[in-house]
Amino acid sequence: MAVLTDRRAVLLACREEQLDSLLALRRIAAHLGDLPRLGPIDAQRPDGRRPGAALVCDDEATTAHLVRLGVPVLHLSSTPFTPAATTPLTPLSSPTPPTPPDPTGAVLSRAHWPGWLDRPPGVRPTGLLAPTRLTRNRDRRGTLLLLSLWGVPGSEAESFTARRLPALIDEAVRRTSCCTVICDTSLDLVRAATAGLPGTTLVRAADTNVDARHAESELLLASPTMAALALARARRAPLAFLPPLGPTQHALAEQLSRLLPIPTLDPTTPPDVAQPTDPGAPARPTDRAVWLPPSPEVQWAPLGPELDDLRGAQAVARTVRQLLLAPL
Repeated sequence: MAVLTDRRAVLLACREEQLDSLLALRRIAAHLGDLPRLGPIDAQRPDGRRPGAALVCDDEATTAHLVRLGVPVLHLSSTPFTPAATTPLTPLSSPTPPTPPDPTGAVLSRAHWPGWLDRPPGVRPTGLLAPTRLTRNRDRRGTLLLLSLWGVPGSEAESFTARRLPALIDEAVRRTSCCTVICDTSLDLVRAATAGLPGTTLVRAADTNVDARHAESELLLASPTMAALALARARRAPLAFLPPLGPTQHALAEQLSRLLPIPTLDPTTPPDVAQPTDPGAPARPTDRAVWLPPSPEVQWAPLGPELDDLRGAQAVARTVRQLLLAPL
C-alpha cells in the first residue's frame, strides 16, 4: 500500500504526563502558524499520511519510529539532565534513535536550556521557551500551584501530597483567596489530598491553558521545572518553588539557587511550622520568603537583559519549518 507524504504537514508529539514536555511543545507549536498538523497516532496507521517533518518532545519511542519511516525529526529534551547518586549532575546525552533504515531520515537534537545557566556538556540549548504572551492580566487573584510529579518516586509523591499539600493550599487560600492546582500526573493522589478544601480547583495540565492561568494569578508557586522558570522569567513575574521532589527537580533547584534568589519551601519542615493557619500568627522566615518572594526587579536582576534569550520557541519553530523545506 502506498503511503503519501504530506510535505507541508508536521507531526507534533510529547509526553502529556510531563509538565515540561507538554508546555515545551505547546509554546513551540504556537509559532508554527497554519501548517497542517498530525498527531502520533497518524504515524502508526498503515494508511495514514506521513508528515514532512516532526517535532517530538522527549518521546524517544515516537522519534525512533519516525526515523524508521524516514521522517526528519527535531527531538527536544525538555529536561536535558538527570542526577545520579554518584555525581552532583550527570548529563543526558542527546537522544540517539536507531540508525534509520531510510536514508532520508534524520534527527536534530535540542534541549530546553537557557543560555545563562551552565549547561551539561554536549547539549545544544534552545534558550528559554517563553509563552507567546509576555504580560499578565491587570486584575489578578489567587495562587497558581503548578505541581509536577513526573519522575518522582511513588513514596515521595504520596508523602508530599498527603502531608504537605493540604496545608500549602490552605495557606494559599488564606493569603490570596483561592488556589488553582495544576498537576501533570498522579492525579488520584492530588485529588485525594485536595478533596473538600475550600477555594481550591484541581486541573490536569493537559486539559488547560497553563500559561493563561498564570496570567490570571497573583502568585506562582511551582515545582522546580524549566516550564515554570521560563513562564516567570518571560513575564518578569515573582516565582517561588515548592519543595523539590525527585532527583531531577533537586538538581535544577540546586543549580538555579547559585544564581537566582528563588525562595524554596524546605521539604523537611513540618506543615504546621511552614504554613501557620492562624491569620494572626507571625510570619516565619520560610513562610515570608515563599509567600512574599522578591520583586521581579530583584529576583531577575542577576541575569540582566543581555544574558537572556526568550526567543527559543520561535527559533525551534523556524528550524522545524526548515526541515519541511529541506529535509536533512
